[in-house]
Amino acid sequence: MAADRPTVVARRLRNEELPAAVAVLARGMRDNPGHVAAFGDNPERRRRSLQRMFFALFRVMRTHERICAVNGDTITGVAAIAAPGTCGPTAWQKTRMASLLAPLGARRLARVLAWQGVWREHDPEQPHSHFGPLAVDAHLQGRGIGSRLMREYTRRLDAAGQLGYLETDKPENVVFYERHGFVVTGEAPVLGNPNWFMRREPRHP
Repeated sequence: MAADRPTVVARRLRNEELPAAVAVLARGMRDNPGHVAAFGDNPERRRRSLQRMFFALFRVMRTHERICAVNGDTITGVAAIAAPGTCGPTAWQKTRMASLLAPLGARRLARVLAWQGVWREHDPEQPHSHFGPLAVDAHLQGRGIGSRLMREYTRRLDAAGQLGYLETDKPENVVFYERHGFVVTGEAPVLGNPNWFMRREPRHP
């Protein structure tokens, strides 16, 4: 019902909001197939593992822009954007990320590195804006919040004339991204689950 839909504004995430944003990402993506494969069957352990992973990501990949959807003062959705030429980690960043993720344990860390390795193999060679992660808080999904963030992202792509690119491990997300102009350009198994690689050409007025 329309009355149940929150009033959503998309804007840049402030540094002091990072803990709340990471919590939203962890709750919203806790049950993704890839995260179950990487972190195991225990939901609370997955949530904690994802919090650690996203904190490490934002701490190391400092050039990534972070945007959020807010309802009043409450963060309801979060997304990250890597500008062309910045999505792939440097050797130092890979080492730093592995160090920050070491408390996950050797087996979980190995799964994360394997998963990220497959994703990097599918990155387009041409300059592109890399989108993700994107998540809406678990209890607010299906209310148009993710679409609000996607509209903000695609508006930026079109204004800059940039190619957009992303990955997903959920078939329902493929349909969602297609509604925003993305097309599937590849598919590969990651930790035993299908993953889809998608891109969007910029649109001109």
